[in-house]
Amino acid sequence: MHETRRRQISRRSLLRATGATAGAVTLGTGIAQAAGRAQPQGAARAAGSAQGSGYAHPGLLHTGADLDRMAAKVKAGAAPYAAGFARLTANRHAQSGWTANPQATVYRGAGSPQNYAILYNDVHAAYQNALRYHVDGDTAHADTAVAILNSWSSKLTSLEGSADRFLAAGLYGYQIANAAELVRDRDDFELDRFRTMLTTVFAPVSESFLKDHNNAVVTNYWTNWDLTAMACVLATGIFCDDEARVARVVEYFENGAGLGSVRNAIPVVGDDGLAEWLEAGRDQGHALLGVGLMGTVCEMAWNQGIDLYGYDDSRFLKGAQYVAKWSLGGDVSYTANTRRKGAIGGWSGSETASDAAPVDPTMTRPIWAMISNHYTKRRGLSAPYLTRIAAKATPEGGGGDYGPNSGGYDQLGFGTLAFTRDKVTGSGAGAGGGTGGGTGGGKPAGAGSASPSGSASPSGPAANAPGGSAPGPGSATTPAGGNSGDLASTGAGDLAAWTAATGITALAGGLLLLRRRGKTQQEQPRTGGGAHSK
Repeated sequence: MHETRRRQISRRSLLRATGATAGAVTLGTGIAQAAGRAQPQGAARAAGSAQGSGYAHPGLLHTGADLDRMAAKVKAGAAPYAAGFARLTANRHAQSGWTANPQATVYRGAGSPQNYAILYNDVHAAYQNALRYHVDGDTAHADTAVAILNSWSSKLTSLEGSADRFLAAGLYGYQIANAAELVRDRDDFELDRFRTMLTTVFAPVSESFLKDHNNAVVTNYWTNWDLTAMACVLATGIFCDDEARVARVVEYFENGAGLGSVRNAIPVVGDDGLAEWLEAGRDQGHALLGVGLMGTVCEMAWNQGIDLYGYDDSRFLKGAQYVAKWSLGGDVSYTANTRRKGAIGGWSGSETASDAAPVDPTMTRPIWAMISNHYTKRRGLSAPYLTRIAAKATPEGGGGDYGPNSGGYDQLGFGTLAFTRDKVTGSGAGAGGGTGGGTGGGKPAGAGSASPSGSASPSGPAANAPGGSAPGPGSATTPAGGNSGDLASTGAGDLAAWTAATGITALAGGLLLLRRRGKTQQEQPRTGGGAHSK
């Protein structure tokens, strides 16, 4: 199956050069998927730096077309982009005066001199400066981003600590790759040295986790542990044009034995079209982290023509709708789930989550704009809970805007600026953002609308998009049914709705007129992969 995927992905250069659409390719699971992706609007920027490589660049969370759209919308003073950009420019990490503090070894977890906060602050500063450069064109921000990334690639040699080192590798690995992707074509950026850092410091730790799970029972670690590792390996694969790494993550997403694969993370699809998110039985913070990470994996894959968003009849849509409804205070069902825990050859036990945990309706994370815009704007599907919660979170900020602890830096954020998009209409609906062949095995992009409950139905404006057959049942393993030795114990909608949720009353001449909201920001609990204390 992996060999089939590698052969398919290797055809990207030909597809990019000719603009042709490839025929359907039969995957090892028997899924027929439309392989070709149309050249996206504004793709000239991406294609220029992609010659001779297997993937389109920039092509992680943002494509060249995305960056062009942000710049044009902000220049025009368009809502809600201008508010999203204002949130970016107000962040202390987005200032060109930021100075990096690289470390040779980064520690995360008990029993070590923890210094991982230095890394995530510098990573977010690099990303925010790079994004700001693409929007307003100020090269001082590009210079700052490059300086931060070059300083870390010249010094960092290892990630150490408790099991939390896997979280550090996964979270900061995918994030630093995204920052670097935005400046990879700069002459002063040390591209080869950065690739070496990704492939020798970050990715091996994440790959080890997906393979061995820290020598634990495969279901010992909750969903977001797998997803951090998957995000890192996928970002590394795309950044370094490594088809084997990309194929490995796609296969794990579809069929992995751990709790991060899509059918294990979202084990039950209800009659109402919503699908239970496993970690809702744990707590809200970690469930939000998991949804944000799965969305990140789907978005990066989509931008290379791989449709994981639509895999298994858009299973992720149903799970995200569930978490959105639950986080808004709505009642959701939850099927009791028992997972096995323990170390291989050591202690063993089990834990049962029997009901969805209580929620704080004021808790927010900058995860919703990306997911909502994909399903409602790219695909023309109805996703009412996603639309509502995305509007409530607008304008989304980024690292440093959601509290000082690590949980406030788990997502790169700024989705209002980066992911708000116009609705795609006609035959272009659902086309992948990248220029390569799709290998995700999912339902064809745009193949249907959704009912108010979130279930897909074969109608709507995007129903005529090209595509393949729907996926089969697949082979993902459903997880099996407290111990002091626990290895994991550490650890936009419509303008009217948007206006009401954000307090923006007018937009004229590029100036935002804001109402005072009279709300104080509450500190959010940490959302690392383990059962952290405050």
